[in-house]
Amino acid sequence: MSDPKKTLWVVTTGEAGNISQALGLANALGIPFQSRTGTVARPWSWLPASIAGRAGLSRLLAPGSDAFEPPWPDVVIACGRRAAMLSLAIRREATRTGSAAPYLVQILNPGVSPANFDLVLAPDHDNLRGPNVLTSLGAMHRLTRATLEEGAAAFREPFSALPRPLVAVLIGGTSGAYRFGIQDARRVALQLEDVARDGTVGLVVTTSRRTGEDQRNLMEKALRHLPNVWFWKGDGPNPYMGMLGLADAVMVTEESVSMISEACFTGKPVYTLGLNGGSVRFTRFHARMEEEGYTRPFRGALKLWAPPKPLDEAQRLAGVIREKLGIGGNTAPG
Repeated sequence: MSDPKKTLWVVTTGEAGNISQALGLANALGIPFQSRTGTVARPWSWLPASIAGRAGLSRLLAPGSDAFEPPWPDVVIACGRRAAMLSLAIRREATRTGSAAPYLVQILNPGVSPANFDLVLAPDHDNLRGPNVLTSLGAMHRLTRATLEEGAAAFREPFSALPRPLVAVLIGGTSGAYRFGIQDARRVALQLEDVARDGTVGLVVTTSRRTGEDQRNLMEKALRHLPNVWFWKGDGPNPYMGMLGLADAVMVTEESVSMISEACFTGKPVYTLGLNGGSVRFTRFHARMEEEGYTRPFRGALKLWAPPKPLDEAQRLAGVIREKLGIGGNTAPG
């Protein structure tokens, strides 16, 4: 059951990944919520959240932001450094006007001491620690059992002619830590071609906005001769949920914590496809995911295994928050 007595704001500054994490946690928490998207004006966006958060919402918010005004919420979930500024400003404004201080939940490193918040949720690989810091394995997200089932129902017929095991292939692209150039796309395409060549494995492949048009075209051309490969070219409904819902295994390029975390939510074995680049943070992330039995680096042979359980950090962390707030279970679809 949700708690109608509590009110919740989900505060972000518009980044898609941050929105996904914040809404994933809010849905799992089961408190009725409203979303607030704000843009932090300069020069405040350049400053630490502990300073910017004292500026006052009227000075902090740039034109085009949502309305941040009373009645103030009981709980704020914010995600990202700039959203942390808004969260602190909300609490300051609420107490200044005689309202109770909202309970502040911060997702990701706020760039200031975690002590400024009631609770901070950070990925384990970020190495942020503190008495009020809870760590997650990977990233939270909005996927639920219901969304996977709906996706599977929508794409069961299009994928029905493909052999089993069916492998969902999620191709990302260049990021801050990794590169995905033409040679990288060619190498990954050759890996996929080797997996599919004997016709006993079905591949369903999708790319992302970060893949690059030339890389996408190269991969599609390299795989189009194989009848057991289904490659989404961007036309028609997005197959992402259907792929995850129907696949027996998943392959994901290694630069995306979000895609890997979503793939691990399925409870199916997840292979990571290596790219050029990396960082200390990603080394820690991949080592931990492999240690826990969720992922393995792909080295040419497809061997399925049973991961420990579906990875659902949003539900796990929401349970901790509900206990701290003294509320019951949730109504989010699971």
